[in-house]
Amino acid sequence: MTAPCGFEADGRRCVLRSPLAMPHASTFLWNRRMLLQLGCRGYATAQFMQPEPAKYAHAPVLEARTFMQPEQPTYAHHPGRFCYVKDEDAGLLFSAPHAPVNRRPDAFAFSVGVADVEWTVRCDGIEVAMSVALPPDDVAELWTIRVRNRSGRARRLSLYPYFPVGYMSWMNQAGRYRADLGGIVCTSVTPYQKVEDWFRQRDFLDRTVLLHDRAPAAWEANQAAFEGEGGLTTPDAIVSRARLACGDALYETPTAVLQYPLELLPGAEESFRFVFAPARDDAGIKALRARHLGAGGFERAASGQQARLSAARGCIEVETPDPWFDAFVNHWLPRQVFYHGDSNRLTTDPQTRNYLQDHMGMAYLDPQAARAALLRALSQQAPEGAMPDGILLVEGAQLKYINQVPHTDHCVWLPVFLEAYLDETGDLAVLDVAVADRDGTTRSVAERIDLAMRWLLVQRDGRGLSYIAQGDWCDPMNMVGWKGRGVSGWLSLASAHALRLWAGICRRCGRDPEAGEFAAGAQAFNAAVNEWLWDGDWYARGITDDGVVFGARHDAEGRIYLNPQSWALLSGAADDERRARMVAAVEAELASPWGVAMLGPPYTGMREDVGRLTQKFPGSAENGAIYNHAAAFWMHALYRVGDADRAWRTLRAMLAGPDADDCIRRGQLPVFVPNYYRGAWRLHPRTAGRSSQLFNTGTAAWMYRCTVESLFGLRGDGDGLRIAPQLPSHWSRARALRRFRGAEFDVRIGRESGIAATRVHVDGTPLPDGRLAGIEAGRRYRVEVRLPEVGEVG
Repeated sequence: MTAPCGFEADGRRCVLRSPLAMPHASTFLWNRRMLLQLGCRGYATAQFMQPEPAKYAHAPVLEARTFMQPEQPTYAHHPGRFCYVKDEDAGLLFSAPHAPVNRRPDAFAFSVGVADVEWTVRCDGIEVAMSVALPPDDVAELWTIRVRNRSGRARRLSLYPYFPVGYMSWMNQAGRYRADLGGIVCTSVTPYQKVEDWFRQRDFLDRTVLLHDRAPAAWEANQAAFEGEGGLTTPDAIVSRARLACGDALYETPTAVLQYPLELLPGAEESFRFVFAPARDDAGIKALRARHLGAGGFERAASGQQARLSAARGCIEVETPDPWFDAFVNHWLPRQVFYHGDSNRLTTDPQTRNYLQDHMGMAYLDPQAARAALLRALSQQAPEGAMPDGILLVEGAQLKYINQVPHTDHCVWLPVFLEAYLDETGDLAVLDVAVADRDGTTRSVAERIDLAMRWLLVQRDGRGLSYIAQGDWCDPMNMVGWKGRGVSGWLSLASAHALRLWAGICRRCGRDPEAGEFAAGAQAFNAAVNEWLWDGDWYARGITDDGVVFGARHDAEGRIYLNPQSWALLSGAADDERRARMVAAVEAELASPWGVAMLGPPYTGMREDVGRLTQKFPGSAENGAIYNHAAAFWMHALYRVGDADRAWRTLRAMLAGPDADDCIRRGQLPVFVPNYYRGAWRLHPRTAGRSSQLFNTGTAAWMYRCTVESLFGLRGDGDGLRIAPQLPSHWSRARALRRFRGAEFDVRIGRESGIAATRVHVDGTPLPDGRLAGIEAGRRYRVEVRLPEVGEVG
């Protein structure tokens, strides 16, 4: 069976050829002020910042203030961007991209680009192409709709662009056509109760507009009047009338529908442009029109967005025996990494762990942005060394939702970030930069990380294990230590790893006393974990407030967790014998055809000494899904211990396809790595492997880092580049173009019989230790790497 999707344009576009095979397949577009998630059938969810997240297209009722949900379901009135087409002679009706009419098309293409998305749909000889792009720094969707007659005969049609607005406000909502502004304008007042909220929100963009470049023959601004008794599949306003009624909405749910009657000769085409956006007032609407519907507006926006996204080019281009992987790494993975660092997930208080890991990824794309993120994070450090639960990005921002719950892992990510950043940049000078906190106390970066590491050392119980409070990296593990006694095995191991990393950096900088202090702290953590949490074949997850070890063999559910095993490899806690047992246990208990699960077996009911993690549906999210962020830690750890084949399998399982059955089961386009695929393959085999469709995930940064530094083995090392590829054994060759510190490295890797160890040549000269120092910016190096044939390693 042929896969329903595939790459085109040298991997720069991904095209899905059916709206039925992968009905929830999606992608996203963004700029720093807005985010637009688009499904293949036309459903869409948009969010913009003012400065907190807000919407301009709503559900049909006042929904909770959330943006994206895992496996977010769609429904008839789900927000979307659609276009009805009616044959005025035959009365036939279809809609593009697919919903709401859902008529099976004669041809379909959902074509996803780096900076735009386009659908092409053909029914009964009429082809409709809808495309959307975003400007580089404005909250607006720029839509083009083209209609072409491919039927070979003259056709009389009506085109109805339909952009539902939804239920805007219980206080005040309305909609009407404004000829003076050139479009439908829907107005509302964001609900509030407190006087002080009015002054905060009086400048909100509470209008939603659909502006056109060509005046319509008719329109409708009232959702109920548009649908009538026919609903969205056969709206009365279309099937029962020659013209829309030009109605308004007066404290009724508004919508935006325009009508364009067309007479098309064979081969003829008509094109229309629209702007869908929020606005504050008439002046703002006029400015939107001038910017985008004036001469060259769409073209300027496209050019500006392409220029802005050039920073997502990445630091490596690869060519391997896996073309699907090549396209993903060369175009889509760095785009996702850049999205995280560029937008900060469109929040004003990103979780500290996410902020640091996202900007770890930026070290490979935009090192200056990564550096600035580190300094911003450290400026919000508490006097005793703790890092906050979230990093505030704008004046007046507050910690919200999950960031109001105390977690204990945020300090760990500072050395993890720094290792990657320093390896990539060699910027040891950043350690001497003075950072003032909110109390006005100034300390150097190095002193602040010292403080954070000492905080980790203090936050231990009598056994030497890390307190968990109401969560560590695993947010919903909120009841292990809420009474103040529970400890985290994972955090103890992660602290050991962080301390080891920081000790190594201190040693490089001549800070030997600090290096000794933190190395000893790492050893103490490892010793404590081995004493209290080794369970015979794997490490337990922690110990509850009541002294119960969990994530251990005596548990019927949640018997083994992946994270402690990963970080035991990284921290050095596991010796060779324990490593072998642990890896075998992970393979037996957690490995699946779609990746490695976060825990197993999943919980099927509430366990009150673990927390709300256990209440999530079995196999979803943190409760036993193939949670790619956790799998990425496992991959990173496997590469660190040289288990290249197992690491590659873990990495490749994060990317759907190209097998047709795999694409269909996952429902995931290979344009981003989702935060999870469903697990519980033994308990719920029908849904196992299904994608969450969520692109906010720390996985992207780790996947990119491991591809660059481990799979291709092109990792910074002090003032040089270490060259030590770890190709999977079934690859006989690979090639990479690596950009590093202003130089380029054309790296060709192949296997050679008769050698027992890797051989590296740079510009024809042997490099015995595989490390090239004295790199010259502007120079292009030719690198040849010869790996032993499988079975010939000495």
